[in-house]
Amino acid sequence: MPKNESDTSDMDCCVKGEIMSGKLYLCATPIGNLEDITLRVLRTLKEVDLIAAEDTRNSIKLLNHFDIKTPMTSYHEYNKIEKAYTLIEKMNSGMNIALITDAGTPGISDPGEELAAMCYEAGIEVTSLPGPAACITALTLSGLPTRRFAFEAFLPMDKKERREILQELVDETRTIIIYEAPHKLVKTLKDLRETLGNRRMTLCRELTKKHETAFRTTIDELIAHYENEKPLGECVMVIEGKSRQELKEEAAASWEEITIEDHMEIYESKGLSRKEAMKQVAKDRGVSKRDVYQYLVNIEQ
Repeated sequence: MPKNESDTSDMDCCVKGEIMSGKLYLCATPIGNLEDITLRVLRTLKEVDLIAAEDTRNSIKLLNHFDIKTPMTSYHEYNKIEKAYTLIEKMNSGMNIALITDAGTPGISDPGEELAAMCYEAGIEVTSLPGPAACITALTLSGLPTRRFAFEAFLPMDKKERREILQELVDETRTIIIYEAPHKLVKTLKDLRETLGNRRMTLCRELTKKHETAFRTTIDELIAHYENEKPLGECVMVIEGKSRQELKEEAAASWEEITIEDHMEIYESKGLSRKEAMKQVAKDRGVSKRDVYQYLVNIEQ
């Protein structure tokens, strides 16, 4: 009787010349609730030759809970390049390796992205086993638009780079997702308020854990809330993007600083005909072409 496809192992090696090369498995692990781990991840962690973990001291608790005896090695931010070469060498020799992060999906806001990229360059097969990710969990829980979103992970520590990133988000129309540690939350909220203004947002804390909360509020309300209360738990901020209507209104308002005659001159100096220039001026200002035409007729009389 043939095997069911779901019963087959993923551990088939791929042929690379005459050498059987191994494979990299990006294995998503729970972000809080251990019941969120998938059956496929559990089987893979038991079957691979080696598990590369962001923090072996943390991951051993997960492995012990599920009685997984596979050897571990560390792979983290501070050894990500040097260790990647070592892991690739092992996979080239035929070893299958699973990569896990402290919580969630490897490659999302962690050094897993470096290892995956280097594996592709080395001709090593890479596969990703779906599972928990704090950014997606928070987004779906937020009550804000989910069709389009921009994931920023943790904002940069460097002041200049941080300002630049925040400035890029000013006119972002997609829902914005940002990670933050509790002791830095208030400062980040104030930076967001200064740059983006007051926006609707949802603060998600302790996702999938016993004390999970989703606080649907505004940036101003959240800053006021934490004036007398200490933030606790790892946080995911989900912030509404700027509306397209607001962008149009701001663009139209910026043109009001110059006269319609000067506005026309900008386009006519670029070679546009008077008719085409009127059409573009009307579009910029959010008015009809007839309004622009009538204004020009009136001032010429």
